[in-house]
Amino acid sequence: MEKRARVLIDCDDAKGLVYKISKVFYDRDLNIDNNREFVDKEHNRFFMRTVVTGLFEIDELLSALQAVAPKDAHIRVIIPKDKKIVILATKESHALGDILIRHASGELGAEIECVIANHDTLRELVERFDIPFFHIPAENLNREEHEAKVMECIDQHDFDYMVLAKYMRILTPTFVKAYPQQIINIHHSFLPAFIGANPYKQAFERGVKIIGATAHFVTDDLDEGPIIAQDVIPVNHRLSWKDMQRAGRDGEKIVLSRALALVLHDRVFVNGNKTVIF
Repeated sequence: MEKRARVLIDCDDAKGLVYKISKVFYDRDLNIDNNREFVDKEHNRFFMRTVVTGLFEIDELLSALQAVAPKDAHIRVIIPKDKKIVILATKESHALGDILIRHASGELGAEIECVIANHDTLRELVERFDIPFFHIPAENLNREEHEAKVMECIDQHDFDYMVLAKYMRILTPTFVKAYPQQIINIHHSFLPAFIGANPYKQAFERGVKIIGATAHFVTDDLDEGPIIAQDVIPVNHRLSWKDMQRAGRDGEKIVLSRALALVLHDRVFVNGNKTVIF
């Protein structure tokens, strides 16, 4: 029975890589439905995403690709299917609500394993969609103690990515290290401008003419992880910072949705502190 796979390769660049990889597909009578490649010349790094269909065994195809690629190659052969996500939230509903609606309508391309929040505010919203909701309060706990309880809950679920849907808490290095390149955050600013708390107020005080939103992978550096998607909204002097905040919420949920679509369809490569997106 024919199968479809997404083949993702990143490695040191070398002469003839596209030919050698394509020949592996040709020799197995696989059809290339889509192919994109990019070379980061500054770091001599090669990236390639290919969608193939045909008769193949994953392990055999992977071995054949490894045989023609440089030794440092990171190669993935992925059979397309809905991935699993865990969502962390606090009180704001717009980003979470958008994800829930897309999930209910079959547009998300992922199964939501659960929603975990440090406030109980969003329980009713989440349970309307028959998604498990876990309230883990942070009161009377230091950050490490609270995170330990959150991680205990997270680790009871099988998931591919964790989505911070306006989870308004700074994560410790221990937490981030436990889920490398798995945590996706939506930040209410066009990064790298206005990092940290209340960027709309920062933007208002600076008199900017655009505000934005940024979805990025989380690293130990606050709001400085590899960027997946961004967008901007024009503003003017008539808007208060709260007006900017209200206007920005639409941008936040759209950017987060766009980023999730890219990640869930295996279109994102992390390249140092940047991304390559096909």
